[in-house]
Amino acid sequence: MPESNFVDYVKIYCRSGKGGRGSTHMRRAKYIPNGGPDGGDGGRGGDIILRANRNYWTLLHLKYERHILAGHGESGSKNRSFGKDGEDKVIEVPCGTVAYNAETGEYLCDVTEHGQEVVLLKGGRGGLGNWHFKTATRQAPRFAQPGEPMQEMTIVLELKLLADVGLVGFPNAGKSTLLSTVSAARPKIANYPFTTLEPNLGIVSYRDGKSFVMADIPGIIEGASQGKGLGLRFLRHIERNSLLLFMVPADSDDIAREYEILLNELRTFNPEMLDKQRVLAVTKSDMLDQELMDEIEPSLPQGIPHVFISSVTGLGINALKDLLWTELNKESNKIEGKIESIAHRPKDIGFLQQELKEEGEDEDLTYIDEDEVEDLEDFEYEEEDWEEEDKP
Repeated sequence: MPESNFVDYVKIYCRSGKGGRGSTHMRRAKYIPNGGPDGGDGGRGGDIILRANRNYWTLLHLKYERHILAGHGESGSKNRSFGKDGEDKVIEVPCGTVAYNAETGEYLCDVTEHGQEVVLLKGGRGGLGNWHFKTATRQAPRFAQPGEPMQEMTIVLELKLLADVGLVGFPNAGKSTLLSTVSAARPKIANYPFTTLEPNLGIVSYRDGKSFVMADIPGIIEGASQGKGLGLRFLRHIERNSLLLFMVPADSDDIAREYEILLNELRTFNPEMLDKQRVLAVTKSDMLDQELMDEIEPSLPQGIPHVFISSVTGLGINALKDLLWTELNKESNKIEGKIESIAHRPKDIGFLQQELKEEGEDEDLTYIDEDEVEDLEDFEYEEEDWEEEDKP
């Protein structure tokens, strides 16, 4: 079976550029015996920048580019000539990508809008040339600043899909069938578990030209939050969803129990996900008549809106759309920063190591370029050299 092109998790090594050295040049020209210092400043090192690009769908392009290295600043030279700045490196990622420190699990940043940029690692500042340090009592300084050292970090990038409604259910609960019925998406549908191996998005049309986005993720099984099945890998995609649509088939032995199992998996994975709006859809209800629906209804979970639907016959589909639209537009669902607080939680270091191993991203990506290795004293400088009074 060929490997899927949907890549939503990568670990990369990033290194910004170091600043160039300041020059200690002394001016020498005919008929000017005491030209004085004229060493220029070093160029700044390049930054590592994360940029959202709506033309990307996955992180596949980064799977084979594991080392992102910005350019170093060049050294200053005579005649107060500044060194060239190092080249910035821009990492293009899909909208909805979150960055974490791979060593500590610390949340770094995320990008959700097209063109949004965040500086992950700042390049080193260039050193000042010796002409900055000329004074009335020190007219020929023969020293300059070295450039600031580079920064390096191993970073985990996670794609968390941006959608309004996330579908949550066991395998073969009818999630993909519903998505294909209410939108133009065409996910794979078959009569066996785990037909869906990667998330799918669809735009659901509503009345008066309105619409919302629905996300279908692979089925969850009991224990998914501990890594069973495919749940651990894809549960992150519903962290950004405004509303969760739980789907349980009508032929289940105990609908309320299955709902509680799904809810418990979300609670174990991320307790804050329980703050989201929730709706229950009893699928495959074409096998029920009104009498059976009335008999089942009292046993359904209390305090959560529900609707009986059938994606094959169209039963309850319009009622479901109305319910989802109403829940999406409730005031309690418009709290600013609510979704961000859920998606931005730092990772537990133990959980992170397990996650990296299961994703096959636990290899060491440390990068050493022997051609660029220099004496450590090149990076040593006195802190007072950077004080504001030393600047012109």
